[in-house]
Amino acid sequence: MNAGPTPDTDAAMVLGMASTALPFARTPRDEAERWLRILRLHGEAGVALQALGVSEAPLEAPGKDAPQERPGDARENGRDVVGAVTDGAISAAGRRGGRTFGTDDVLVAVMEVYGADFDHVLRVHGTDRGEVLGRLGVTMPGSAGA
Repeated sequence: MNAGPTPDTDAAMVLGMASTALPFARTPRDEAERWLRILRLHGEAGVALQALGVSEAPLEAPGKDAPQERPGDARENGRDVVGAVTDGAISAAGRRGGRTFGTDDVLVAVMEVYGADFDHVLRVHGTDRGEVLGRLGVTMPGSAGA
């Protein structure tokens, strides 16, 4: 039997915390914010995010481009975002031949799942996808360098 990559301790902790925090998010962007707050404290993703100066609180107010509230959006559509992120992290680890996946793989998966919503969250925290991926030494699939 050939099992796929499994989470390391930090990744398992991040996924567990997300599974308890996300049900309280009101919008996909709020979910993305929760992922960032969790990831900045754990593993390789946390080291990279903190080195880039990503803090607990956003550096700027959400602004006018904040999406309209969509209570329960992901759950109403039957979307299991923690499952989708886990699958994405497994894929990210598999692409590099890893037997385990870490928080860096989880972060890449969150970027893939949330797209523009996560990019916005990164911007209000003072960084962007390119800086984060560069710090991690990771290239997203289908990109020439993020």
